[in-house]
Amino acid sequence: MDKTFQAILAAIAGFFVVTVILASILIICKTESKKQQQRRRCSSAPQTRARNLVASKPNPRPGPNYSTCDSSTFDPSLPHVSMQELVAATQGFSSDLIIGDGSFGLVYKARLSSGAVVAVKRLSPDAFQGLREFRAEMETLVRIRHPNIVRILGFCSTGQDRVLIYEFIEKGSLDQWLYDASDDDDDADAPRPPLPWPTRLKIIRGVAAGLAFMHHRLEAPIIHRDIKASNILLDAEFEVHIADFGLARWVEKAHSHVSTQVAGTMGYMPPEYLDGATAATTAGDVYSFGVLMMEVVTGRRPSFPFPGEDGREVRLMDWVKRMAEKGRFVEMVDASIGREDLETTAVEEVFKIGVNCADQKNRRPTMNQVVEKLNMILGGVVQ
Repeated sequence: MDKTFQAILAAIAGFFVVTVILASILIICKTESKKQQQRRRCSSAPQTRARNLVASKPNPRPGPNYSTCDSSTFDPSLPHVSMQELVAATQGFSSDLIIGDGSFGLVYKARLSSGAVVAVKRLSPDAFQGLREFRAEMETLVRIRHPNIVRILGFCSTGQDRVLIYEFIEKGSLDQWLYDASDDDDDADAPRPPLPWPTRLKIIRGVAAGLAFMHHRLEAPIIHRDIKASNILLDAEFEVHIADFGLARWVEKAHSHVSTQVAGTMGYMPPEYLDGATAATTAGDVYSFGVLMMEVVTGRRPSFPFPGEDGREVRLMDWVKRMAEKGRFVEMVDASIGREDLETTAVEEVFKIGVNCADQKNRRPTMNQVVEKLNMILGGVVQ
């Protein structure tokens, strides 16, 4: 082989070997550099994640400070009650102690440290205009005292927690006595007896007396606006105590017929409210009372349809008016009541009062007139 050609091949081979060696060294250096960068990133990642978690973690919302409470009691027999005591007395507002579901909140039974048993109404924090409703109910009840209206004993307010303290009424609501067959007072297995006819009339008179006081005996009349069976409480003697004034409003002297917010419960609500009337009136309460009267004597819910004589569904007030037009008053009385206990003329007059109160065209009597008629029919005087 030519020596010149061999020299050229040797030079090429040497250049190739040097190139391979340099390339290998460069690759090794880059790989090591990447590893070091990765190690630095890995070592700093926990710190970065920790910083990110701290930054993203929301500040915990402080719990209610029950040690600072705006509270007051209005009954001399009831010592000052704090929110802390109410929380303890209701076992943290336990569902086991719920005795009612009033407007804008639940009602609990509570035994205070003094031994007094009270009803505690805790307004829902997300209730519509809850603070206004709280103040309205408190200011309304504090000013009135009547045997047929539930008494407010005090209140507590802390942040979003607003609580009213009522007198505890032993027998619960009229709604329970009309429709709940279980007897909570005695043997749990014993059925609750149906309300006898005289007791039902006593209840009707009590509600009428309480409403007449609200409408006609106060310097500033009150419209309740949610008269219904679940808002009528009964004590040990089945005396009436009208409850749940969350929707009540004082009626200013200069605007005695006007209130700014219409509210109520379907079945009891007067037709003018459903037709878009913007003013709540005492006549609206009268309508609701008339529906309640018919509910009490028939034992039928006003909002629940039931089969009529022709098999078609009918609601309470339509059925009552049709039967009254035919003079079939005794047939409408709750079937659980013995007919031997009924005086036909009194039954007829009671139904007529209820129908007149629930007049669709607002030709309704006042609650004073209703009380007078009931006194004439049933005897005695209810103020």
